[in-house]
Amino acid sequence: MTSRKTYYITTPIYYVNGRPHIGSALTTLCCDFLKRFRMMRGEDTWFLTGTDENATKNQEAAQEAGVDPLDFVTRLADDFRQAWDGMAYAYDDFIRTTEPRHVRTVQEVFRRLRDTGDLYRGTYEGWYCVSDETFFRETDVRDDHLCPNEECRKPLRRVQEENWFFRLAAYGDRLLEHIEANPEFLQPASRRNEVIGFIKQGLRDASVTRSNNGWGIPVPDEPDKVIYVWFDALINYLSATGWPDDPETYARLWPASVHMMAKEIFVRFHATLWPAMIIALGLPLPQTVYAHGWWVGSGGKKEGKRTGGLPHPLELVRDIESRSGASHELAVDALRYLLLREMVFHGDSEFSEENFLRRYNADLANDLGNLCNRTVSMVGRYCDGVGPAAQPDPEIGAVVAECVREYETVVDEFRFHAALEAAWKIVSRVNRYIVDQAPWNLAKADRRDELDVTLTTCIEAIRVLSILVAPAMPHASAALRQQLGLAEGQPQWADASRWGASSGLRVATPRPLYPRIQDLTAEPLPTPPEKERAMEPQPTDTVAAAPTAKPTITYDDFAKIDLRIADIIEAEPVPNADKLLKLTVQVGDETRTILAGIAEMYEPAELKSKQIVIVANLAPRKLRGIESQGMLLAADVDGQAVILQPETEVPAGAPVR
Repeated sequence: MTSRKTYYITTPIYYVNGRPHIGSALTTLCCDFLKRFRMMRGEDTWFLTGTDENATKNQEAAQEAGVDPLDFVTRLADDFRQAWDGMAYAYDDFIRTTEPRHVRTVQEVFRRLRDTGDLYRGTYEGWYCVSDETFFRETDVRDDHLCPNEECRKPLRRVQEENWFFRLAAYGDRLLEHIEANPEFLQPASRRNEVIGFIKQGLRDASVTRSNNGWGIPVPDEPDKVIYVWFDALINYLSATGWPDDPETYARLWPASVHMMAKEIFVRFHATLWPAMIIALGLPLPQTVYAHGWWVGSGGKKEGKRTGGLPHPLELVRDIESRSGASHELAVDALRYLLLREMVFHGDSEFSEENFLRRYNADLANDLGNLCNRTVSMVGRYCDGVGPAAQPDPEIGAVVAECVREYETVVDEFRFHAALEAAWKIVSRVNRYIVDQAPWNLAKADRRDELDVTLTTCIEAIRVLSILVAPAMPHASAALRQQLGLAEGQPQWADASRWGASSGLRVATPRPLYPRIQDLTAEPLPTPPEKERAMEPQPTDTVAAAPTAKPTITYDDFAKIDLRIADIIEAEPVPNADKLLKLTVQVGDETRTILAGIAEMYEPAELKSKQIVIVANLAPRKLRGIESQGMLLAADVDGQAVILQPETEVPAGAPVR
């Protein structure tokens, strides 16, 4: 076994009393992203996750269900394992706190701290919350004797018992010294400041045992007591290294490179109690302890297993799959992208499934999917399916290189949303480049050299993107590379810095990776304001009237209509017009403005670079003071506009017959 230090990444171990949801899925995804990214850079990595099973509430729930507690928690632990496998998390180890290896390590930690005098006997009298597994001082408890945690509010139990206490108060100064000397230790900075304030208020010694009711890790030499669940749970990070029995594995893994978690377990436990325990053991402290924010509802209230407000990740995957028609693997990647992209990691972020679906359309179906599909289609059409042997545009190469540098910087700062923003700057710039270069016009004018440079540039940009999206979207990365004709296998990070490494590739038959979702919400559309309703057709007593037939026209009448393909260059709202969007479109060599009543169905961002069908010879008409120079064609599906698009990329200005 190598002695090289491994990048050791951990999630918290999850309580098995609730099912997996997108909060715990996000934390685990962050670790998976880090593992994949570090592996692409050629680093040794180790990714640990697992479940926390020794809580009293698990024993009580098992008794209520009439099953053995170990069988009960095993089934619940399997739910987490299956969820993480379903999300394609590449964890190396899944630890359970009921496993013998963990029990041995916890008991050894207890013995050593007892022998050094860091543990002492004392009497605890006060309030205990079974649900939160937390002791509370008298001054913390209200007259109703309910848990002070507003998300819990369960009845507290009055307890008086002789326990073992950890001398936490003795480590306050040493903790502050380490925090101040190592700014990377607690991140982000806002949460580091919370910890400093918490410690400066004065730490109190922590009770680390409770009476043995038949569940938990027994205290060495005292079978009538078990070790307090939080003291036990934190030690899992050490148990997984084989300490103290496997010094070689321990030396390779410890100290941990990053403990990743949500903020509720950061200040008291991971940033205070756990580091103090490690110092007391005489072991080196982890490099970084990072806490991300919560998913919150529209009112800013935390969503989680207690509120029932956060969905199971695989439920969202199935929903994306059924709505879009994307493959299951690409739907998994879509959710992975959306979780990372929607969470602002230094704060809380609002969870809205509708917002997720809108971003799916804008970022995946339109931006990334459209870029890949149109590029592969044009290589097939203009180059017989083989990428030209030309040097890619150096100006675009400079943009790509800057985005790659930005991506790497922000990943090392745990700003995963910013990394994906950097990748999508490339997507946006190259989509704009296609519109500017108009390769269909270059082909028509037989400007072969310029066409070859344009297509090579697009292929190169997608090749680099296939590397940048790989940590977040491993299946989509493979699909992009397959479309370009690149070799299978794990992409290497160093290849993202090479510009001009993809000439002569035989591309695949184009297929949409992320079909657009039409139905963005399962809820009824909001009732329009009164002034808008008055302009709509009014209901009749007929349940389902057939569409009114329009008069027959001759072919000569139809031939008067000039239908053309147009590229949308920009899209923006029209002030004081809820339904209108202002579209700037390219029709051949001409740029036009068109107003379209599609704002209720489409976000401006998702329309950029999309191809549409327009009536090009419609007389100009002023609406809201803006001249509209044509009309977009859309289907009417139950009152909702669905724009018409060509199946594959075609030259802007091409006639529709």
